[in-house]
Amino acid sequence: MSAVQVELDPEGFLVNRDDWSEEVATELARADGFEMTEEVMNYIRAARQMYEEDGVVPPIRKFAKAVGVSTKDLYDIFKKGPMKLICKWGGLPKPTGCV
Repeated sequence: MSAVQVELDPEGFLVNRDDWSEEVATELARADGFEMTEEVMNYIRAARQMYEEDGVVPPIRKFAKAVGVSTKDLYDIFKKGPMKLICKWGGLPKPTGCV
């Protein structure tokens, strides 16, 4: 990573959620070969807010409905595993179950 030094687990998730910032999110996405957009950052903000409220990473269907897009829209943007990438770049725990 370039500008930001944070500790990551072997899969690239933040070890300490308190290390997260929008700058960190942008760097994590860049490390994955993805250019951060305002749209993607908005999804990350929404997922972080849902996590704060519910204490769990939302399933993709619930998340898509909450942000007003289809799961297909999310897959079009993220290609594979939208919730995994949103959580990874958003400093959230790895999603479990059907994502």
